[in-house]
Amino acid sequence: MDKKEFLLHSIIKAYIEHLEPIGSSQLKSMYDISYSPATIRGYFKKLGDEGFLAQEHVSSGRTPTTEALKMYWRNKLNFRLEYVDERAIAYLSNDLGMSVFIQDQKSDILKNILNVENRYMILEFTSFAITIKYSDALYRFLSDMVSLELVHIVNIAKQVGAMEIYEQVSQYLQNKNFHIYNTKEFFSLALKYNFDEKSINSFLKGVVLDSIEEGLYFDGIVPEGYIGICHKCRIDNQDIKMLVVGELSKDYEYFYNKISMV
Repeated sequence: MDKKEFLLHSIIKAYIEHLEPIGSSQLKSMYDISYSPATIRGYFKKLGDEGFLAQEHVSSGRTPTTEALKMYWRNKLNFRLEYVDERAIAYLSNDLGMSVFIQDQKSDILKNILNVENRYMILEFTSFAITIKYSDALYRFLSDMVSLELVHIVNIAKQVGAMEIYEQVSQYLQNKNFHIYNTKEFFSLALKYNFDEKSINSFLKGVVLDSIEEGLYFDGIVPEGYIGICHKCRIDNQDIKMLVVGELSKDYEYFYNKISMV
């Protein structure tokens, strides 16, 4: 890490801890940095020209831009999560001001397709089955999806307009054990950015978790200035999918350090 990158990471860390503009002398004293305040200010100027730092007034400190925070979290949150502590999630989501959506994962796959006299089809999954109307094209299409996981079949069915499959399987997925921590924070976000009813329900019913994979989301499911972080992990012996949603300025490094049990 070169000097400029080190100072950028340092000011972002300081901003996340204090949520206020950070000056060069303040940064130097906070982390016992060996560079002079003048040197730090010079790099601040370069980072500002590159779009990573902002300054409201000439005499004020700097704050990281949205792009700088995105880059910071891409580097910091690139890890696998194994086991998490649900009690820590419940406490920290409220303490830090973020919403956490947790859904049990069922590893159902499509095992077989039964054609019943060209009138209807029975789709046999690992732990349940559904019945849909028969069509030759749909039968051939589904035959290529045998052994696929349930969540992938839902997404494909929606994309190709196979709504009978999509609706029945989605109904099954919605019956999974699902929990939201800090619902109040999510409602504040939804009201602030005028989420429509469909978007709100996709979070409240856990549907959003069926449509995303592990990774970071800076748009699409969250507005500008927010982040969505999706991990597959375990609580006790149960496989779960977890989505953490909050402002980019929240301390996610602290959050994950505290909830991780490995």
